[in-house]
Amino acid sequence: IGSGAAASFSINVLGPRMAAGDFDPGFFVEHFVKDLGIALDEAKKMNLSLPGLSLANQFYIALQSQGHARKGTQALILALESLSGCDHFAKLEKQRNGELK
Repeated sequence: IGSGAAASFSINVLGPRMAAGDFDPGFFVEHFVKDLGIALDEAKKMNLSLPGLSLANQFYIALQSQGHARKGTQALILALESLSGCDHFAKLEKQRNGELK
């Protein structure tokens, strides 16, 4: 699914980074949260309901509150993992950073 009509930057670039525990920023979570907030504020002014965007915003706010504001947006997997009670990707990140052997 990485090529042709189904090509996706997120799958091709961020997917392998996530799998390797690489959450170095290309775009900071804290900036993305700000942008999502702006989009939701503008949608509200236009009387638009964007439930998917609202859900994504809540996940990124959770990620930010977990201390990951200065990581890349691909770190979203850490918030989902935390909500699920898992730590696979968190351990990968620690191994990658030399914090866990």
